[in-house]
Amino acid sequence: MKIAFLTPEYPHLKTGSSGGIGTSIKNLAMGLLAEGCSVRVLVYAQKEEGIFYDNGICIQQIRNVKFKGLSWYLTRKKLENIINTLYDNKEIDLVEAPDWTGITSYVSPKKCPVVIRLNGSDTYFCHLDQRPVKWVNRFHEKRALKNADGLLSVSQFTADTTNEVFHLDKKFSIIPNGIEMDIFSNNNYNINNNKNTILYFGSLIRKKGLLELPFIFNEVVAKRPEAKLILVGKDVPDIISGHSSTWQMMKCLFSPAALLNVTYLGAVTYDEIKNQISSATVCVFPTFAEALPVSWIEAMALEKPIVASDIGWAPEVIDDGVNGFLVHPKEHLHYASKIIQLMEDADLQKEFGLAAKKKVSEKFSIEKVAQQSLVFYQSLI
Repeated sequence: MKIAFLTPEYPHLKTGSSGGIGTSIKNLAMGLLAEGCSVRVLVYAQKEEGIFYDNGICIQQIRNVKFKGLSWYLTRKKLENIINTLYDNKEIDLVEAPDWTGITSYVSPKKCPVVIRLNGSDTYFCHLDQRPVKWVNRFHEKRALKNADGLLSVSQFTADTTNEVFHLDKKFSIIPNGIEMDIFSNNNYNINNNKNTILYFGSLIRKKGLLELPFIFNEVVAKRPEAKLILVGKDVPDIISGHSSTWQMMKCLFSPAALLNVTYLGAVTYDEIKNQISSATVCVFPTFAEALPVSWIEAMALEKPIVASDIGWAPEVIDDGVNGFLVHPKEHLHYASKIIQLMEDADLQKEFGLAAKKKVSEKFSIEKVAQQSLVFYQSLI
């Protein structure tokens, strides 16, 4: 089978920076290659046109059309023509796109099936953030969902919430994000090098609970003065306050004693993130808005105990008290107590870590996710 992915991002030096959508596509693409599929990734909004290969994946860079007032429409028609040509030439059998900003709202290929996989639309995240959504994004996202030939979601919560916010009654097949287990083999890393180390990795942004984390860490340091907090990820402007740096906002919220124990590394390489995960004692994710976070799965695969948010999607990833703890991000004292409990109990750390890796192997390995996706694709062709 020949699968194409339409996306605004892909993790490669030639295509620019990428977030969770790009990472999840690359993971799935590698899984599909292992199943004998051909994979092409159509990356739009590029600075130049081009084609190159990334470990067997064909990457096609596409420039947007620039025409005042009609760029959005003409770009979609350009993508439609590219998909039609690839389909007519038997280079692809199906195209999958994310729900973000509804790029397929006016992309209607003649015969090629179009699948949308929910990783969280702008409308979805604005709903979880309780802030207004741009009407144009909502319009395109809803139209894209209504016109799709097949619908997937990475979590049941995201599917249900999407139906709610768009006033739809669509049936979504649930296939989670996955990771390559071999890449996250802890045989290549030193486990628990740095005792008393708490790690957060991901964007520094309000919706991921980064303005709650200082208050949580203040409570930890009050009980465990030796505790260290390491932050890894891109610093993002705050859309609500207009502040240019979430990190600068965070620094004002730490107590003086806690701030001395905080290290912010900024954005680092993927290999360095894995090293940081492996050497941490506990990983924390006090987020308010996700679909199904790959970061949680990566930490679990490396046998790390996690304290995460208890909102919506979370029970679909972590079983509270079995392979991690789930606490609401605003319950600072309770959240801190769970971190401290793990820091003080090496046996519990190991118990949670082993259970977490087992959960990932059984549910989130890219082999299983690729096979499930392939069965779904075949049902549409």
